[in-house]
Formats: sequence, C-alpha cells, structure tokens
Amino acid sequence: MKFAVFASGNGSNLQSIINAVKKGAIKAELALVLSDNPKAYALERAKAAEIKTLVVNPKDFTNPQSMDRQIVIYLKEAKIDFIVLAGYMRIITPFLIKQYERKVLNVHPSLLPAFKGRNSIKDAFTYGAKVTGVTIHYVDEQVDHGPIILQEGCKIYEKDTLESLEEKIHKIEHKIFPKAVALFADERLKISRRKVKILEADSKTTG
Repeated sequence: MKFAVFASGNGSNLQSIINAVKKGAIKAELALVLSDNPKAYALERAKAAEIKTLVVNPKDFTNPQSMDRQIVIYLKEAKIDFIVLAGYMRIITPFLIKQYERKVLNVHPSLLPAFKGRNSIKDAFTYGAKVTGVTIHYVDEQVDHGPIILQEGCKIYEKDTLESLEEKIHKIEHKIFPKAVALFADERLKISRRKVKILEADSKTTG
C-alpha cells in the first residue's frame, strides 16, 4: 500500500511516521508528503528522508473544492491508497473525502468529542479540564467527528503550564499516531457504525 501525509507546519508527527516506516513498524510506503504551505518544515523532513514532496498553494485556486479536485488528480497519479493528516490546517472537502472514503486518518489533540477545533489544547487548559489527551480518528464530512481508532488521555495538573501540556500531548501523538497508521496498513481496523474494532493480527479482514 502507498500513502500520503498532508502537513502544514513543523511536521513532528510526520517525523514519527517516517521513523516508524523506516523501522518497518508501518508496512506501507510513504510515497508523498503534501503541504498547502511552501514554507512548512515538514517538506524539509520529507526531503531529508528522500520522500517525494508536493506543494498545493490555496492562492492558486478559486475555492477549496477546486484545490481538492487537483489534489485528487495528483493522488491518483501517484497511486495513493490512503491519506494521513498530520497537522494539515485545512478542512478537506466532501469531494476528497468521497474519493477516499474511510481512507483518511487524522490526529486531534483532545479526547473527542470534547474540545473540537484548532485550539483544543488551549481550550482544555483554560477550561480547567482535569484530563485531556489525543484522538486518532477517521475523517468524515463533519469536523473532528469520524469514527475513533485510538485514544490516550493525560492528566492536567495544577503545576502544568500550557507549554508543558502541549509537550505531553505531542509525546502521546508521536506514540499512538504511527500505531494507528500501522493498524490501517495491516487491514486490522473494522468499522461498525461509529465503533472501530481492532482485529487480531492473525484474523484480519478488510473493514
């Protein structure tokens, strides 16, 4: 299987996935790193790992759907089987989702359905939540809504700062995101309505 990672910024989650592919923990080819930001450091990480990169600049398109239509053309040409969103700061359109239905994975820095949106770590911290965490989920046509693959929580202590909480969240992301990608690549995820079952390695079936 071939997959693409979409990233808009630093790409630390991308790096954790690159490392897992190199170690053989993810049995799929990371064939493309796509960014909507030509200055994203994620592109440098990809180039260092000798992975093909592609920049698709929103300024070159009249609307999000026309951009995603062009992205799908690129993905089909590269024979991409599934997509991983690793800090991709754009909401992908229903058109792209339909082309890769239940083949798009995303990381979100909260325990969904709590604290949706871009500022979820800060929102949990300022709200006074005692527990937050990380969710890896399928992407559907609603924001931060698709079936949950993996979750891991962490406590928010009184001594925590926003920066220390962000660091804890990122550590969890780097640990469980590659695991979720590996499970998908191994065809060990089966969806029934909203619930995702993880199959044993010797009894895998396509979901």
